[in-house]
Amino acid sequence: MASKTPQPTEIKLHQKSRTLEIGFADAKTFSLPCEFLRVYSPSAEVRGHGPGQEVLQTGKKNVEITAIEPVGTYAILLRFSDGHDTGIYSWDLLYDYGIRQEEMWQHYLERMKEAGASREPGSTPFEQRPKSK
Repeated sequence: MASKTPQPTEIKLHQKSRTLEIGFADAKTFSLPCEFLRVYSPSAEVRGHGPGQEVLQTGKKNVEITAIEPVGTYAILLRFSDGHDTGIYSWDLLYDYGIRQEEMWQHYLERMKEAGASREPGSTPFEQRPKSK
C-alpha cells in the first residue's frame, strides 16, 4: 500500500441504493456505485493483460455486490450478482476511485456511447471483436 493512502475506517454496503460507502482515516468518505465498481473491476477479465486490452463492460446498470471478503490487510474482494468475483480492490485503488470517480464515470459513458452499447441489463451483448463473415 502506498504510504500516502489513508487506511479505511469503515466499509458499508447499501443494498437498496446499490452503493459501497468507504470511509478513510483522513475523514474522506466515498460512495461508490456497484455498477461503477463492476465496470472498473481490477481483474484481468476487465482490464486485460496490458494497455489497449480493456474489455468494455455492458448491461451492468442493476448489478449488485453480493459479498465482501477481506484480502489480507490491504484489500477486499467483491462478489457481484452477475457472477464476477475475480477483482481484488486494494485500499489504494478504492481511494483513487473515490477521488477520480466523476472523471472515470464520464470516460465510461463516452466509451459506451462510442460503442453503441447499453448499461441496461439484457440488452444486446456488445461484441468486442468483428463478427466472422
